[in-house]
Amino acid sequence: MISCNNISKHYDKIPALRGVTFTADEGEIFGIIGPDGAGKTTLFRILTTLILPDNGSATVDGFDVVKDYKEIRKRVGYMPGRFSLYQDLTVEENLNFFATVFNTTIDENYHLIKDIYVQIEPFKTRKAGKLSGGMKQKLALSCALIHKPSVLFLDEPTTGVDAVSRKEFWEMLQKLKKQGITILVSTPYMDEASLCDRIALIQNGSFLKIDTPTSIVKQFGKTLWTVKSDNMSKLLKDLRSIDGVENCFAFGNSHHTIVNNTKISIEVLKELLERKSHSKVEVCETTPTVEDCFMELSRSAIPDKE
Repeated sequence: MISCNNISKHYDKIPALRGVTFTADEGEIFGIIGPDGAGKTTLFRILTTLILPDNGSATVDGFDVVKDYKEIRKRVGYMPGRFSLYQDLTVEENLNFFATVFNTTIDENYHLIKDIYVQIEPFKTRKAGKLSGGMKQKLALSCALIHKPSVLFLDEPTTGVDAVSRKEFWEMLQKLKKQGITILVSTPYMDEASLCDRIALIQNGSFLKIDTPTSIVKQFGKTLWTVKSDNMSKLLKDLRSIDGVENCFAFGNSHHTIVNNTKISIEVLKELLERKSHSKVEVCETTPTVEDCFMELSRSAIPDKE
């Protein structure tokens, strides 16, 4: 349903995408996982025919993004990262407008949006600009689905919404997937990676790895410890100065530390930290997450310059 081959894009001399290649299958939730500025939005704009790539080729639902842009626009739904509906129109007026643009009606495709729309239908006469973040999200998704797209592009759809709305949103995506809709979703939240069928980790415009979340974690291949002490800011600096520590970064209320366990043990690390005036030192082995894999892979990523 989606195929990219060596897509590149520059803004002036700044590279936004560097030879991106991937495919996404019908009925698949494919996640693009990476921080702000990594190139996620640029990729989405190319695939939804809003901008042209500098190099490479891409197809969506079998149509070329350059030659067949009119056909692609009939077949895709796009929910940009920034709320882009008409804020002075009501919920119902926005939905009617987008249905009319695609020569359809709310009644014709109501089954596609029913589970989502029933949650905001009580507020259908409220102006879109007066909705909460979660309600705006549901309205934007309803408008993106009203013409029955074969491919749905969601650019950071859960940014700025509460945890409950995030959970509800991903439950909606799972239902849409069962209807055969291919979903390309980008997010800076590493915990959402596990909700995708496959993911691509992106940094500085390049894909670091493409695989299932489970496979990426299994390929980590490093010893990972969580480390705590009474002085967490000093701890991070001291850990990075110890021989045998390969990488270290803050992770919640601890520091995730990748070590060469042939050079150092948990007992030795505790002793070294206590010598550096740390108390209440806690060190234990832990299971890696997608975020740990991303941090390790990004160490060898292409620098953000040419």
